[in-house]
Amino acid sequence: MTVAAPSAPAAGDLVQSVDWAAIAPPTIAAVAALVVLVADLFVPKRRVKLLGWGAIAGLVVAVAALVPLREGDRSTFCLTTGSGACSYTADHFTLVIQFLVLGGALVTALLSLHDTEEDLPAGEFWFLLLSSAAGAALLPASRDLATLVVALEVASLPAFALVGLKRGDRMSGEAALKFFLSSVTATAVMLLGVSFVYAATGTLHLTEIAQNLDDVPARLEMLAEAGVALTLVGFAFKTAVVPFHFWVPDTYVGAPLPIAAYLSVVGKAVGFTGLILVTVIAFPTYADVWGPALAVLAALTMTVGNVAALRQVPTRAWSAVRLLAWSSVGQAGYLLVPIAAAAYSGDDQIGATVAYALMYAVVNLGAFAVAALVARTHPSNRISDYRGLYATRPGAALAMGFFLLCLAGLPPGIIGLFAKVTVFSAAVDAGLGWLAVVMGVNVVIALYYYLQWTAVLFRAPEGAPGEGTPADRPVPVKQPVPVAVTLAIVVTAAAGVVLSGYPQFVLRFAADTLF
Repeated sequence: MTVAAPSAPAAGDLVQSVDWAAIAPPTIAAVAALVVLVADLFVPKRRVKLLGWGAIAGLVVAVAALVPLREGDRSTFCLTTGSGACSYTADHFTLVIQFLVLGGALVTALLSLHDTEEDLPAGEFWFLLLSSAAGAALLPASRDLATLVVALEVASLPAFALVGLKRGDRMSGEAALKFFLSSVTATAVMLLGVSFVYAATGTLHLTEIAQNLDDVPARLEMLAEAGVALTLVGFAFKTAVVPFHFWVPDTYVGAPLPIAAYLSVVGKAVGFTGLILVTVIAFPTYADVWGPALAVLAALTMTVGNVAALRQVPTRAWSAVRLLAWSSVGQAGYLLVPIAAAAYSGDDQIGATVAYALMYAVVNLGAFAVAALVARTHPSNRISDYRGLYATRPGAALAMGFFLLCLAGLPPGIIGLFAKVTVFSAAVDAGLGWLAVVMGVNVVIALYYYLQWTAVLFRAPEGAPGEGTPADRPVPVKQPVPVAVTLAIVVTAAAGVVLSGYPQFVLRFAADTLF
C-alpha cells in the first residue's frame, strides 16, 4: 500500500506578517526600558535625572503612538488557517485601556523623578517601571490565554521589585514579600485553570474558546467548569477582590508612594481588563455561573473596603495611604458591578466599568500626588498631617478636596457622580436591584470618611491662635515642591475639572468600548 506524502503547506501559511503600528505602544515602552537600562551604565550620578526624563519621553511617545490607531480595528499575529483568530487586536477597548495604563505610568514617572534622585536606584527603577507599563499595555490587546498570562506577568513581576526597592526599609521588604506571595499564588491557580480550559476546548484563542465551550463533550464538562472557575479566581487575586484583598493595605503602605499610586490605578486596570476579556469574550457560555459569583464578590468587596476605610478616620492617626488602600478595595467593588451585569444583559454594560476606571484613574492619581507633596514634610503621612493644609498650600488643599469629592461622588466632582450613576444604572438594567441597594448603602458609608478627610484640610493648623498653643509659635518653613510633583497635581486636577464639566465626553467615549 502506498501512503501519499503530506502536501507541503503554502508559503503564505508559514509567513506571519506583523502590524508594527498596532503593536507600537507596548513595543515603544519596552524599547525605552532597555535604552534607559543601558544608558544608566554611562550617565554620571550627578545627571541621573536625565534617565527619568528619558523614561517620561518614552511614555509620551508610546501614548502618541495610540493616535494613528483610532481609525479602525487592527489585528496581528493571526492564525493563517481555520478561523483566522488573532492573538493581538487593537480595537477601541484596547486603545482606551492602553491610554489609561500608559497615562497612569506617565503620572507615576512624574511623581518619581525626585525620589530617584535621592532614595531609589534610578536605572533599575525606570527599567522596572517601563517594563511593567509595557506588559500592562500589551494585556488589553491580548486575545489568547497564553498572551494574556504573559502580559499579566510582565506587568506584575517588575512591580514586585518596585515595591521592595527602598533598600534597608523593613516595611518595603515585607510589602514586597506579601505582594509576591499572593501574586504567585494567583498565577499558579490561574495557570491551572487555563490548562483545564485548554484541555476541554483544544484552543487558547478567546473567540475559539467561546465557540468550543458551547459544544464540550459531557465527559469534559466538569473539567471546563473547573477551568473557568480557577481562571476567574486567579484574576480575583490580581484585582484585590474580597476575599483575595489581604495584600493591599500593607503593600501600599510599604511601597514607595508613587508605586502605591501605580498599583492602585494601573495594577487594578490590568486585573479588571483581564477579567473582562475572559468573562465577556471567552466564557459567555458560563455567564449563569460567573455572573452571580461576581455580583456577590462585588457586594462583599465594596462593603469590606468601605467599612475598613471607615475605621481609619476616628483617631486620624492612621496612614493616609492605608486609607487610600482600603478605599481602593471599595472602589474595586464598584468596578466589578458592570462586569457582573454583563452576564445578565450583554456586554453593553462593560462601558460603565471603563468609564468608572477612567474617572478613578484621574482622581486617585491626583490624590496620591498630593500625598506625595505632604510626605515631603510629614514622612509618616498620617491623616492628621493634612490638618491646615489649606493655610500652607491652598492649591494642593483645594485639589485634594476636589479629588476626595470626586471619589465620594459629590459636586463639584461631577465626573465621580456620573460614573457612580452609570454603574448603578448598569446594575438596575441587569435586574440586580439588590446589588444596586448594596452599592447605594456603601456610597453613603464612604461619604463619611471622604468628607472627614476633606474637612481636615480646611481646619486651622495645630499651633494657630485659638488652638490652645501660643500665637507666636514659629510657623514651619515651606519646602520647595519639585516641579514634576506640581505638574502631576495640575494635570490630574485639570483633567478632573474638564471631565466634571463635560462628563458626557468620557461616558460616550467609554460607551463605544464594545468588542
